[in-house]
Amino acid sequence: MIISAGKRAEAIILASAGSCAPLVVSPGEWPGVTRALADLQNDLSLVTGAMPDLITASKPPRAEFMIIAGTIGKSAAIDRLTKRKKIDVSAIKDKWESFIIQTVEKPFPGVKSALVIAGSNKRGTIYGIYEISRQAGVSPWHWWADVPAGKSSELYVIPGRHVWGEPSVKYRGIFLNDEYPALTRWVAFKYGNVTPSVNPPVPPDVANYGSEFYSRIFELLLRLKANYLWPAMWNNAFNEDDLRNASLADEYGIVMGTSHQEPMIRAQKEWDRRYLKTLGNWSWTHHEDTLVKFWREGIRRNKDYESIITIGLRGADDTEMGPGGPAANIEKLEKIVEVQREMIAEEIDSDVTKVPQSWCLYKEVQDYYHEGMRVPDDVTLLWAEDNWGNVRRLPVANERKRSGGAGIYYHFDYHGGPRSYQWINTSPIPKIWDQMSLAKQYGADRIWIVNVGHFRGYEIPLEYFLDLAWDTGAMGSKGMSAWTEQWAADVFGPEHASEISEIIRDYTMFNGRRKPELLSPSTYSLVDYHEAERVVEEYNRLADKAEHIGHLLPAEMKDAYFHLVLFPVKACALVNELYVTAGKNALYASQGRANAGKMADRTEQLFAADTALMGYYNRVYAGGRWKHFMDQAHLGYIAWNDPPVNSLRHIRLERPVPAQGALPAITAEGSAEAWPGSATTPLLPPFDVFNKQTRYFEIFNRGDQPFVYTASADHPWIILSSSHGTVTDQERVDVSINWPELPYGQHNGTVTVAAERSEFKIGITAFRPEEPDPETVEGFVEADGYVSMEAVSYTGRHDSGERGWEQIEDYGRTGSGMRARAFTDAPPAVPGKDSPVLEYRIYFFSAGEFETVLYMAPSLNFLPDRNFRIGLSVDDSEPQLITVVPAGFNAENFNREWEETVRNSIRYVKGKIMVAGPGYHTLKVWMIDPGMVLEKVVVNTGGLRSSYLGPPESYSR
Repeated sequence: MIISAGKRAEAIILASAGSCAPLVVSPGEWPGVTRALADLQNDLSLVTGAMPDLITASKPPRAEFMIIAGTIGKSAAIDRLTKRKKIDVSAIKDKWESFIIQTVEKPFPGVKSALVIAGSNKRGTIYGIYEISRQAGVSPWHWWADVPAGKSSELYVIPGRHVWGEPSVKYRGIFLNDEYPALTRWVAFKYGNVTPSVNPPVPPDVANYGSEFYSRIFELLLRLKANYLWPAMWNNAFNEDDLRNASLADEYGIVMGTSHQEPMIRAQKEWDRRYLKTLGNWSWTHHEDTLVKFWREGIRRNKDYESIITIGLRGADDTEMGPGGPAANIEKLEKIVEVQREMIAEEIDSDVTKVPQSWCLYKEVQDYYHEGMRVPDDVTLLWAEDNWGNVRRLPVANERKRSGGAGIYYHFDYHGGPRSYQWINTSPIPKIWDQMSLAKQYGADRIWIVNVGHFRGYEIPLEYFLDLAWDTGAMGSKGMSAWTEQWAADVFGPEHASEISEIIRDYTMFNGRRKPELLSPSTYSLVDYHEAERVVEEYNRLADKAEHIGHLLPAEMKDAYFHLVLFPVKACALVNELYVTAGKNALYASQGRANAGKMADRTEQLFAADTALMGYYNRVYAGGRWKHFMDQAHLGYIAWNDPPVNSLRHIRLERPVPAQGALPAITAEGSAEAWPGSATTPLLPPFDVFNKQTRYFEIFNRGDQPFVYTASADHPWIILSSSHGTVTDQERVDVSINWPELPYGQHNGTVTVAAERSEFKIGITAFRPEEPDPETVEGFVEADGYVSMEAVSYTGRHDSGERGWEQIEDYGRTGSGMRARAFTDAPPAVPGKDSPVLEYRIYFFSAGEFETVLYMAPSLNFLPDRNFRIGLSVDDSEPQLITVVPAGFNAENFNREWEETVRNSIRYVKGKIMVAGPGYHTLKVWMIDPGMVLEKVVVNTGGLRSSYLGPPESYSR
């Protein structure tokens, strides 16, 4: 800590009694540094109420204390302090984006002490300046998320020396993509439209993504220690919509690029506005000469600005290059890259290797690479994940020797198959750590860029992504909750930070289970394991908790809290309940329940509540400042692309007309059947002394008149929550067991329900074995026809040298994950030799061959031409090697296995185990290949029922 609001021993006063120490910068310093100091000037004023002076001078004036900021070789003050050995910059000199912050006694004549910020380059200095802002109490999100500045009339500097850098990843940035409707409509609302022009050609109705907008983006990126941007491009051209954009980015210190489909610093819209009506889409086959001229103009225009030049060529609108197949396209691309690099050499630097370039291996382009296409070693290979957060490929040993290095293009938002997700944050940070820490391990650390969609709403994963890119080594597999709590404390203060971090953790985990756009009435089971009810209850409890915390926060924090925490929780709770209620409508209608229509009404009420909440966000919250950000449709998806507006049109809501009179019927937990009407016999799922379950049956009405029922059991050990009552729509009766009354062994019983002239008998099965004792059993216990174990609940773990299983906290759909860790380029591990193993001790009552399902994260085999496998065995049996992801796996649309995996956020990997006899056995999961994440293990001993999340964890001690 450098800045403190509380006085400490030896602390130096920065601000007190209505005054604040001056800020000093040398003449000739980078304009971006001076501009950042002006931000610090305003930030300190916001916090303390005192506006410090900003002084430009080679020799600082006399003062008790001051802040001096400057860049090595650019600041006379910094160079002078270095020469006089007042500061030691050897730790950062000639380093990339590094800085020191140090207190110095008597730095200059007449100056008692100073806080010196020295940067190795322009951005290093700027990052140091913004670090002071952050520690003083100004969040990077002060403008974009309405986070209020902390207030303190006094600020102190804690003496010391602190060094930052070099960053773990050289270029760290964002892609503003899929920006329509939300961001684009807001930009037009806030900044208007671009004035149409002929040269450069700008048509009417183009939202003004101009310098006023981008200056806010640039500032935020720098406050987050980022440096790289792909600008919005669906209907915009960064360099032509506002001619100040490019020069302003360079002044701020932002490295500009263009998307994976837009080479040579030319936006697709620049081509479309000139040539689409006459020549059509860009095409090397048809318009080679025009393209070359077009590219040269772009390179020449931006040659003086810091850029990473995208090379190669794809088709327009995120499509493949054109007909002819991979071989023909590779031949064209090789020629294109040759022409592009010659142009770069002619226009920017004859030594083209000194000009940063990237080739994005996105979608079909990665296939070209696998077919043998190569680019010069100085070009960065920008590997793309599968658009769903799963890295497809990482560099192997010979690729890590390339001077251009490698990077990753990642997604928090995606417009494409199998389903677009563009509405809200669905990216849990444990998943980000998992994939991006692997990227760093394998040397993909030249560029990290993430698609942030319409930008607002992705603040938390974005800041985590950039923090990870800045210092990957400081972010471990068990540090996510600590990071989130610190983030909450920085934004909302420490008092409620723990509760807020838990809310953030839970809602992102819930959304990570299945993205809201993918929900349907049948996603969660309405009859098994209380699954749908649990999902709705969990989300609604979370929404209540978020609402409660919101009431405790001061008024100035409420807008920030609503956007960052409360809104996403309330919105997603509504959406989940809506789809579950629509599912109940369909189920109840199929069972003939009279209240099926009420479920249809409730679904429509929830839709109206969703509409009202979106309207509140757009028009009321923050005084309507962020209007249009909730224009993105999120209800009514049936295909990959988003519907134009939210709709229930594709959900069939049924309103059957009840029969006249009273018409009793029942249904039992674990079945979608209803009686009378089913040929089967109603039977509740089994009870056992280990889990001590509470089951239920429901008595419902198929008619329009109420009726009286009675319920009774044929054994005293069967407990009913109700023995009689009146049913208008439906009544649930809970069933439990009085275990001390139940003799040892397995016993059957019957519950009889009588109503009107009908009688229903429901079967009960309860199991209380003599052995093992629930209080002394070791490990897990088979019950209800399965054994279900969270991966982190292992009873034994054995690592092997650098190979091992590591826990990723809060990872996955239901708990935490266990990742297979190995040294870089590790060959497959061999069970019994160097294969780490997770052990799960289980008491089985059954024997035989059982299907075992390993719930694995949807990770991919990121090393080429290699099966990624896992081993499974019981006791001392030979491990069965199971392929999790085969070599050559095609993580693209129309691969049904991949589509189902990303839809479900899980990969179901099935194997068989042989249990020789009842009693204790040890199930073992062996690591073979690295990077695979195990979330859950389920053994089906004959009673496993269908559900989305799998059965709840079995009893264990």
